[in-house]
Parts: sequence; structure tokens; C-alpha cells
Amino acid sequence: MAEIANVKAVDKQHCTFLSENQLNALILGDCNLTIDEVISVARRGVKVHLTDQEDILQGIQASSDFIAEAVKLGRPIYGVTTAFGGMADVIVPPEEATALQNNLIRYHRVAAGQCLPISCIRAAMLLRANSHMHGASGIRIEIIQRLLTFLNAGVTPYVYEFGSIGASGDLVPLSYIVGALIGMKAPCYMVDFNGEAMEAPKALKLLGLEPLTLLPKEGLAMINGTSVMTGIAANCVYDAKVLLTLTMAAHALMIQGLNGTNQSFHPFIHQLKPHYGQKWAADQMLKLLMGSQLIRHELNGCHDYRINQLIQDRYSLRCLPQYIGPIADGILQIAQQIEVEINSVTDNPLINVENQASYHGGNFLGQYVGVGMDQLRYYLGLLAKHLDTQIALLVTPEFNGGLSASLVGNSKRLVNLGLKSLQLTGNSIMPLLTFYGNTIADRFPTHAEQFNQNINSQGCISATLANRSIEIFQHYIVIALLFGVQAVDLRTYALMGHYDARQSLSPETLKLYLAIHELIGKEPSGERPYIWNDDEQAIDKHIAQLTTDFKGSNRLLQAVSDIFINLN
Repeated sequence: MAEIANVKAVDKQHCTFLSENQLNALILGDCNLTIDEVISVARRGVKVHLTDQEDILQGIQASSDFIAEAVKLGRPIYGVTTAFGGMADVIVPPEEATALQNNLIRYHRVAAGQCLPISCIRAAMLLRANSHMHGASGIRIEIIQRLLTFLNAGVTPYVYEFGSIGASGDLVPLSYIVGALIGMKAPCYMVDFNGEAMEAPKALKLLGLEPLTLLPKEGLAMINGTSVMTGIAANCVYDAKVLLTLTMAAHALMIQGLNGTNQSFHPFIHQLKPHYGQKWAADQMLKLLMGSQLIRHELNGCHDYRINQLIQDRYSLRCLPQYIGPIADGILQIAQQIEVEINSVTDNPLINVENQASYHGGNFLGQYVGVGMDQLRYYLGLLAKHLDTQIALLVTPEFNGGLSASLVGNSKRLVNLGLKSLQLTGNSIMPLLTFYGNTIADRFPTHAEQFNQNINSQGCISATLANRSIEIFQHYIVIALLFGVQAVDLRTYALMGHYDARQSLSPETLKLYLAIHELIGKEPSGERPYIWNDDEQAIDKHIAQLTTDFKGSNRLLQAVSDIFINLN
């Protein structure tokens, strides 16, 4: 964990609110960053300061001095005394070396599409600064500090979704950050200044900064890296862990609604097939179901045989740990790989100050991000398919253990179809999530940039697709949770003669049940379940209220925070 120092800070628009005593400052350069620390800056407005370790600061300056000396002596270094990519055979004289860098930013102004989310851009800015702290990029400390100044003041450049193939890093997206950072004019770059759109030169004036001219290597160092795709990926991994946590809790509600057993999660079973994710899923499900009055407690090895009922639960319940396990393992592996990328130097060429040498390589290739985000989208599709199966069981009288068809509340009213249409909405989303699980890292153009970038990762596009998949899944998990709430209300009535599930749920799922009711503004009642008559409420409003929580108070996450913390 990076060193944390207590300082006063204020909440920024577009960031989740934290009280003053929760806000801290991150010291950049002392230690490796974690995904959680990146999120704290990207979403919560946590301030960032440079380390005061002299050896680190001197290393950064020494790499800048190395480039200055190389230009003065006319040494051949890619992108410093040569042109770029497939035109690297063009020699650039020392007097043109500065113009080369500044022109590099201008001619990459070719982006298309929608603006990326502010949290993703802020993460990218933090990661670009962190990459340069290694002193291998030949860049001035002043530029690193300016990145942090922008972050701390809530100034976020507009960056667009299309333009990077993830081969030579995120050239086009990063160029928009750099253009704003140095205050390029004609035409000006745009920034978001705490919610207000303005031209970058105006933002510089408000910050008390002057426009900058990039020195040799600095333009290349700033845009030749994986920071945008990795910033998006960091946000996606964090959100995926949240969604996996909520998925586990949704399953726990559904298992209680289906009067399932806890026996399938007994440690004895999973010690005999000891995959980490499988054991984690079984252990968390036992904790989630502990104390419930709605399940069959069979951990002692008994089998509660019920007439006309299966002696064991169907696969979607019984095999939950075996199904969720590899998904949990996969998300954790992706998280580890993204944290390595977060703390890497990803530009080219790289400077070894100690040996007074520069090395040409390819750390800018975002293959780990591209493949990781492809896998992440695939895992989200698997999670959605599993939830969809549980929903199908809940609404079907032949399989739901005596509950009403489509979980109708008021069965005495004939014109009442319960959650039939809500299932259709879920059915419209689930196939889309599985479609988004298709790979794109293997679909690259082989002829890019004069056949120089003839392999490329598509990391930025893969991460952008993952971000969209996350947004879609947030709607889907909310729908699944609403099914879970209705099911436990109906099961409570079947077993206890009233609809107030607060008295029958396990303590762990009760917290989520209450959070859902709080967010939709509907108090639980013993007289009626969540949905009594199908025309008495606008469920789309409830979906919107719960989905908005992901970008607001995070009440849903708070309700399942113990599971989230245990997902390590």
C-alpha cells in the first residue's frame, strides 16, 4: 500500500462523497499503487502528492538530462532524433527535436466517439504520472507535477473512446490529456473543471499555470503508454468485484426464496476439490445463509426429503461454488495483472541512467489489458447466465417449491401477472452480456501504421467494451435483486403466514434487503410482499433508483461489504 498522509480535501463533482475525516492524500512514488488506491483518486477526489525521496526525484531529473545530452550530441534515439513508427528512418536534427515532440501531440488529434467517463480519465492521469516516477522516461518532474495539479483541482481533459489500437500504447487518447495539460491552442483542448466545460488555456490561468512547450522525448513519453486502457481497466476490475459480490448476495436471496439447502456449501465437499475460488464461494454462501429461517439446514449430513420434491437442489443451486469459483479466480488474476500494469513503465525507448543507455522495446503493447478485459467481459456473461437460470426457477411453479407463477403477490386478483414482464427485461439484457463476452484482442489489423504496428492488443477498445458491459450488468443485477426480494417475501408467507422477510432472512442478506427497500423508498410489510398488484408501482423507477446507487451512496455495496473485503 502506498503511504497515506492525512490532509484536508474536498469532494469533487462526479466523485463519490466521503466525509472530510475519510479523505486522505496519496504519496506517489513511495510504493506500488493498488487498484483501490487508483479508485480513491479517480472517483473520490483523494489528493495526490509527489514523494520527497531524493533518489527518486533525482532519477527522474537524470533521465531528462540524459535525453538533453543525447540531443546535443546527435545520438540516434528513436522518437528523439528520429521520426516515429514506420518513418523512424527519417533523421531529425537537434534543432527540430523540440518541434518533433509538440507536433506529435497536434497530429494525434484524430479521436472519435463519445467522451470517456471522468473516473477513467482521472485514473489514466494518475497512472501516467506513476509510470514516470521510475525515472526511465526522460521527462521533467514539472510535467508529472502538472498531472497531479490537474487531479487535485478536479480538472479533467476531454478524452474520446476511439483512436487507440493498443499497440504503441494509447497514442490518441493520451494526446488529448497532454494537449490540455500544456495548454495547446489553435484549436484548444477542452477540460471539465469541477463540472464546468472550458478550454484548457483558461483552466491553466485559473490554476496559475503557464502553457508548456514539450522538450525532446516528452511528447513521446507522455502518449506512448497503456495508461488510458489501464485506467479504464482498473475501474472495471473494481466494479466487477462489486458485481461479483452482489451476485453472491442475490444468489443467497434466491436460494432462500427457493427454500434451498446449505448442505451443498459444506466445507467437506470443497476441501476435496480445493480450488481457491470454489472454496471462497462456498464459504461466503455459508456465511450469507447462516441464521436464515427460509432454507433447509442440512450441514449435519441429513437429507430433508419432501414428498414430490427432489432430494437435492438443482444444479444452479447445488453447483454454485463450482460455477462461481473459476469466475472469482479469473477476476482476481485479472486484478493482479492490472496492478502490475498500473505500476509499470510503458513508454519507449526506456532510459537506464545508471548505464547511460537507452533501450528500444515494446512495453507499450497492452496485451495484458486487452486479453484481461476480454476475459472480464466473458466472466460477466457467465454470471448473468447463472442469475438468469435462478430467475427462471423462481417464476416457474413446477420448480419454485410452491410459490406463485411469476411470483404474483395478490393471487386472488386474476388480472395480476407479477414479475412476468420484469423477467423479459432481464432476458433482453442477459444475451447482450454474453455477446459482449466475445473477444476483440484477437481481431487486430496486421497492417497498422505502415506494417510497423503489425500486432496490436486492442486493449483500449477491449477495456471500453468492458466498461459498457459493467454498466449493463449493473442494471441486470438490480433486476435479479428485485426478484430475490419478492421471492423471500413470498417464501416467508409460505412458511410463517406473513410477508415481512426481515424476521426470517439471514442476518447477512437482511442488510441488503433493507438497503434495497431504503433506496426504492418502500418499507417492508407483513401485510404485502414487495409487489402485491402488478399495476401499483413503476418498477422501472425502482431499477433506476437502485442503478443510480452504483454512482452515488453505494448503499448496496455497504450492505455486502464483508464479502467484498473477503474477495482478495
